[in-house]
Amino acid sequence: QVQLVESGGGLVQAGGSLRLSCEASGPIYEWYTLGWYRQAPGKHRELVATISGSGVTNVADSVKGRNAISRDNAENTMTLTLYNVKPEDTAVYYCNAHYNGREYWGQGTQVTVSS
Repeated sequence: QVQLVESGGGLVQAGGSLRLSCEASGPIYEWYTLGWYRQAPGKHRELVATISGSGVTNVADSVKGRNAISRDNAENTMTLTLYNVKPEDTAVYYCNAHYNGREYWGQGTQVTVSS
């Protein structure tokens, strides 16, 4: 069983940057794909970015060019940095880990971007 805990959310001014971290309670082996998803009020949860164990990333068009995602398998952590944030980045951000039918979610962390 893996538990994921996000941190780093809060209030950010438009044009600034934010850094989110995800820490796993159990081992996150390199074969797990890790990712960030977000859900804005009244909207479905959507992909932000994922990163495979080998470092291959998949990034949503909405944040392409203004994001950085990384993972540290030894430390069981993953981070997401968003630059030039916009009010539409306001959402609850969730950490996700999945492999071969197993999937884990964090509780989420609120990010609010003020204009």
